[in-house]
Amino acid sequence: MTFNQFKLLYQDQLSPLYPENEIYSILQILCEDLLNWSRADFLINDRQELSHFQEEVLQKSLTELRTSKPVQYITRTAHFYGHKFAVNKHTLIPRQETEELVHMIIEHHKKEAFLNIIDIGTGTGCIGLSIKEAMPSCRMTLLDVSPEALELAQSNAIHLKSPVKTLLEDVLALDKLPETYDVIVSNPPYVRNVEKKEIHRNVLEHEPSLALFVDDTNALIFYRKILELAQKALKADGTLYFEINQYLPEEMKALAKELGFESEVFKDLNGNYRMMKCVRI
Repeated sequence: MTFNQFKLLYQDQLSPLYPENEIYSILQILCEDLLNWSRADFLINDRQELSHFQEEVLQKSLTELRTSKPVQYITRTAHFYGHKFAVNKHTLIPRQETEELVHMIIEHHKKEAFLNIIDIGTGTGCIGLSIKEAMPSCRMTLLDVSPEALELAQSNAIHLKSPVKTLLEDVLALDKLPETYDVIVSNPPYVRNVEKKEIHRNVLEHEPSLALFVDDTNALIFYRKILELAQKALKADGTLYFEINQYLPEEMKALAKELGFESEVFKDLNGNYRMMKCVRI
């Protein structure tokens, strides 16, 4: 079977689940990450006869994709801020919107040296490790409640040759953070159960709910706790950054003000309020 015939097969079998441009992108990711093809290979190999191994890999991936399994869980790799991160079922797949948060933090602090930073709810480590790669002189701590997630973050740190500290802790159970920090960053669970109807099946059925959802009646539980911890753990001239629920920017600003922080919210490239910066008043 030629590669072009396989492309048509993917198009036919996945069209009920994904838009055409997304199917094309998914297949490109599979070829790059599982077959080690370059982007040029992907574009010029239409008439190439696939080897038995290549056919087997693409057919197996197609079977998994038809169950709505995210392509990153098939390749076990996510591309984020110019780096490759290992992912698994215990971690969220890094999002493009989160890259914007990382970029904002780096732009705000890249001229400062020796910052002490903590990434709370690190998952794959994509936020903290991307910052560490851009600002190698900073001290980075990665914190997560999941031992499996933290083990993966440690593995990603080793792969990137980034020395970091890791903490296995439930942030909701903490009375205080272990040190004082120049920067605290967190992308905590913030999707309310009422918003599940907006979530694609591949997220609902495959990504860890522990890292995604909060109760409708206490949607800001993680933000309140982290702000409370930051009251003592954030240095006087320090900054706290959040990824936030796009529907709750005003509630977030009110919470920050209640707990003694001046805040500003920012829109992502899709025009949604997604990022927040807080400083102590």
